[in-house]
Amino acid sequence: MSSPKPKIAFYWCASCGGCEETVVDLAEDILGVIEKVDIVLWPVAMDFKYKNVEAMPDKSITATLLNGAIRSSEQEEMARLLRRKSQFLIAYGSCAVSGGIPSLANQFTREQILKFNYEDAPTVVNEAKTRPRLEYQNNGHTLTLPELRNVVRALDQVVDVDYYVPGCPPTPNITKTAITALLEGKLPPKGSVLAPNIALCDECPRKRTRPTSASFMDFKRPHQLLADPELCFLAQSVVCMGPATRSGCGSQCPAGNMPCTGCFGPTSRVRDQGVKLMSSLCANIAAKEEDEIGKVLEGIPDPIGTFYRYGLAKSLLRRKMNLPFSGERNGHG
Repeated sequence: MSSPKPKIAFYWCASCGGCEETVVDLAEDILGVIEKVDIVLWPVAMDFKYKNVEAMPDKSITATLLNGAIRSSEQEEMARLLRRKSQFLIAYGSCAVSGGIPSLANQFTREQILKFNYEDAPTVVNEAKTRPRLEYQNNGHTLTLPELRNVVRALDQVVDVDYYVPGCPPTPNITKTAITALLEGKLPPKGSVLAPNIALCDECPRKRTRPTSASFMDFKRPHQLLADPELCFLAQSVVCMGPATRSGCGSQCPAGNMPCTGCFGPTSRVRDQGVKLMSSLCANIAAKEEDEIGKVLEGIPDPIGTFYRYGLAKSLLRRKMNLPFSGERNGHG
């Protein structure tokens, strides 16, 4: 008698949905996965009820691949529920691993976010300044909405996580490798990132032109020049996160003549991805006077969005107001 198939769950929290797409991007490989597992939860693709998950015995789900950051009370509740029901909980994609783009909201307070979106945004007409209610009574029925939390958190800032699959989104080959390791019981030690532990520069086709020393006179954004498709972006004064970013994506952005933005996160040797690259770039600015340095840094108008596009929730900053390099910074914990 054959043993029962492993039970697999997919769940989507605060994210764009790209991680769900990359599972589908497995193409014919997904058929092999489906043959070997029972998918017990995948709300974006199939009709499942939360109450059915609640009724499952604890640890009855072999593995849950959860993508998205934790922004709301409902997402936190589901993260805790799936942690309890799963033998392995996998942070899948940049948002779950390190907060992702949603955690850029940590530059602002919850009140600032709500006020702008429901009152001040140019496209909003809301003279009564009405905002969504957490609870509303209607004909004897109580309707509820999730509560927006004060900050956006990565999955492991809410519950214990077994493994991490990085990327925005993870590439199909990384996804396939992770699922294969899971099904074959060949997983590395708990807490491992299921991607190569080397810098992106090591697999980048432009690595031979990477400058061994630099003296930046200015910084350019990708739209401000016609980049040489064979020359290292740093040699063209374009900020590229490759030196501070884990490989495994196949250098898809540099191959498309765009610099790396850091979605695979840092290697194990880097404590803070943004600080790693920021310190390197700033140490190699040619100017030495404060005013001249400030002019060079104007070429990076959004330092938080540049250096922490996918990882503000897990950074040393954690939560900071988005002000220019030269401006005063105020922390908001």
